[in-house]
Amino acid sequence: MTVAVLNFGGSNCDRDVVKALRRLEVPADVVWYKDEDRVADADAAVLPGGFSYGDYLRAGAMAARTPVMDRVRELVEEGAPVLGICNGAQILCEADVVQGAYAQNLSAKFQCEPARLRVETTDTPFTRELSEGDVIEVPIAHAEGRYVPDDLDALLDEDRVLFRYVDENGDATDEANPNGSVDNIAGVVGESRNVAAMMPHPERASHPLLGSDDGLDVLAGFDAADSE
Repeated sequence: MTVAVLNFGGSNCDRDVVKALRRLEVPADVVWYKDEDRVADADAAVLPGGFSYGDYLRAGAMAARTPVMDRVRELVEEGAPVLGICNGAQILCEADVVQGAYAQNLSAKFQCEPARLRVETTDTPFTRELSEGDVIEVPIAHAEGRYVPDDLDALLDEDRVLFRYVDENGDATDEANPNGSVDNIAGVVGESRNVAAMMPHPERASHPLLGSDDGLDVLAGFDAADSE
C-alpha cells in the first residue's frame, strides 16, 4: 500500500498526514498535484487540509478542477481508499466525488478546537477499526466547515454518514455542533464507500503528545486495506 498525499498550492497539512501514516508503517509520500502519474500509480490517496489556492471562489473549488482529480476519481472507481480531510473534504465535494457542500461556520469565525466524533458506520476503510457508537476526539480547524448535504435522506437511507459531532455523553446536540453542520454531520462516505470526506483532522490526533491519538484509528484504514 503506497499512499499519495496530494499537495496543491496552499496545502499545509500534507506532511502531517505522511508522518501520521508512517507511524502506522504505511508508506506515504507527498505528491505535487501536477505529478499525475505518481497519483495514478499509487494504491490510495489523501487530500489534506490547508487553503488550496487561497480558498478563492470557494474553499476547494479551484483544486477540484485540476486535472489530477481525474486520477483521484480513477482510484475511487478502482476501489482504492481515498480520504479528504478539511480542505480535502471541500475539494471532494466541489468535484462531486462525494455529495454535499461546505459553507461558512455559523459563528462566522475560524474555529480551532477539539471535537468529539461518534462513529456512525463501520462499513468503510476508515472506521473498520472502530465500533458503531464509539466516540473519538479529533480536532477541527476551519472557517467553512458547515456541511450541507444535497440529499440528507439518501445519506441516512444508505448509511453514508461517517461521523457526527457529539457531546461528552455521545449525544448529537446543538451545543456539540461546532459549525452548524446539518444533522451534526462531521464526515460522509461516497456511494462506493471507499471514499470519505471529513472536516476534523485525524493527523492532528495521531500521538498522545498532541492530546489524542484517536485519529490513528481512522488512518489505520489504509493499513487495513493493505492487508486484504
